[in-house]
Amino acid sequence: MCGIFCLLSLSPAQLEWDKTVHEHLQRRGPNWNQDLTVRGTNPCYQCLFSAHVLHMRGLLTPQPVQDNTGNVLVWNGEIFGGLPVLPEENDTAVVSQRLSSCSSSSEILSVLSRVRGPWGFVYYQRAGDYLWFGRDFLGRRSLLWKFDAEDQALTLTSVAAHSSGHAQSAWQEVPAVGVYRIDLKAVTEAGSVTFEVYPWAHGGNDLVLSCSQTILESVPSGCAAVMNQSGLVLTSPVCPLNTSIPESLNEKEIDPKSYSCVQDLEQLLASKEKNSEVNHLIDVLSEAVRRRVQSLPFRVQEECPPSTNNASIAILFSGGIDSMILAALADRHVPAHQPIDLLNVAFKLQEPKKQKESAKKPKKHKYKPTDSKSDEADPQISSPFNVPDRITGKAGLQELQDLNPERRWNFVEINVTKEELQEVRQERICHLVHPLDTVLDDSIGCAVWFAARGTGFIAEDSDRRPFTSTAKVILTGIGADEQLAGYSRHRVRFKMSGHEGLIQELAMELSRIPSRNLGRDDRVIGDHGKEARFPYLDEDVVSYLNSLPVWEKADLSLPRGVGEKLLLRLTAKQLGLGQSAVLPKRAMQFGSRIAKMEDSQEKASDKCTRLLTE
Repeated sequence: MCGIFCLLSLSPAQLEWDKTVHEHLQRRGPNWNQDLTVRGTNPCYQCLFSAHVLHMRGLLTPQPVQDNTGNVLVWNGEIFGGLPVLPEENDTAVVSQRLSSCSSSSEILSVLSRVRGPWGFVYYQRAGDYLWFGRDFLGRRSLLWKFDAEDQALTLTSVAAHSSGHAQSAWQEVPAVGVYRIDLKAVTEAGSVTFEVYPWAHGGNDLVLSCSQTILESVPSGCAAVMNQSGLVLTSPVCPLNTSIPESLNEKEIDPKSYSCVQDLEQLLASKEKNSEVNHLIDVLSEAVRRRVQSLPFRVQEECPPSTNNASIAILFSGGIDSMILAALADRHVPAHQPIDLLNVAFKLQEPKKQKESAKKPKKHKYKPTDSKSDEADPQISSPFNVPDRITGKAGLQELQDLNPERRWNFVEINVTKEELQEVRQERICHLVHPLDTVLDDSIGCAVWFAARGTGFIAEDSDRRPFTSTAKVILTGIGADEQLAGYSRHRVRFKMSGHEGLIQELAMELSRIPSRNLGRDDRVIGDHGKEARFPYLDEDVVSYLNSLPVWEKADLSLPRGVGEKLLLRLTAKQLGLGQSAVLPKRAMQFGSRIAKMEDSQEKASDKCTRLLTE
């Protein structure tokens, strides 16, 4: 995880950039930061590169990386496959070396096509005066762009800043439909910026038309985007979605009461004869988790004595099936002596009026958790933080302790009051969520920010003590619902249009996840100097799930808690999990109860005025 920044100016004037953006980038990369300016003489341009490094694996590699021939790379990514990276190597250095050896556009595209893992990058190719940039196929790393026509400057950055009085749409997320190249010679001659687009495609040009519209909707004002004239593409790292529908498939209605408990799911596991699919999913998902929990800084792994107190891995944890499976698989690959942090966030429920007079509110400190010891001193008194995700989280903790009682599972209760939420939103979160601006973005962005901070309490015996997670890697379950029909809208679409409609919905889900979720979550989690890793969006996992016909992944003729994400529920049972395998989907904003803190009449898609700076 890094904060990367590039300011391309067509003017010889001194380069200046937003101080707030610089502060956000610094928080993303606390281990190293450096600026580098490249100036072109003929043609005349300036490129200011700024990199802020979070040391995550191998040996610390300072950025920006400039090679002997003047090429410059700023890289925010992780190589989990495709290109060989030795334990002591850093993936930034590996990518720089590979790109430096490229003498043509096709060779650069070949290198990027091979990378398995999340990435965002900007690369200055000295020979030819080219500036390359882009995001991975799934858009798991944030990259924003903005063009200032008055200053004749293009800005690319991992994170921006929301400012009152500025055009709301000035910043846009760079569409994750390919990589882009700017011919700096042509730019200086024309006085405007044109992006050449090299799109992702499944072994051909089948995505070219679909990505054109996406780019046109997001291209900064004053700029233009064109498909590269050579017809070059990047090879997609995942296989196409299986769209087959057998005519004989039975879509009859089933009594919702037929399958409602763990025993019913166990019977279904035997009757469905899905053992081969389940075992294959366990294999690819387990390997995806292994890559993400074992790719850590080399010096920490090999030279420092192992810690028995501090976790290296944390999980955004609700006790639902997605996070439970990640925890169960992480348990296989994290050394037995190391704890795993389970980050569980709750927003304070409205207190009953009769309790308000006697309630004593302790003095709060900025960015400190609310001490809720008094809330749970008497087990008969319900805690104001006893939200649905807290209840299922504690139940899930018990399942994990039963699965491996030797492991230290740190269940971190992260409690947030309305006052703290409002304060932090205005100071930090509104900038991180930007340029997204809906009520849903606000709810999820705030919930993820507090969860990723990891500051709360853990229970030890009969006592509770303040605790802050030290883990720099945070696993998140995003991607499971989008691929396995976990949302209620999937059930609605299936009811209206059958499997054909459901397939179309799932195809849309995966195509829009970069713009709806991943860039935002990367910015929010990265603000703590931590890295989000997405096992369900590993290329091998996505490819396997894409290869299966839709009825192997979900059976929406079955009731909630069973039919959606059916393959994952069967996987949970195979892994030895219990009641968590049949929990219905509950969105984070409702499970954490952040949605109850604000205007209950709002719709998720409404513009959120709370994200506006004063």
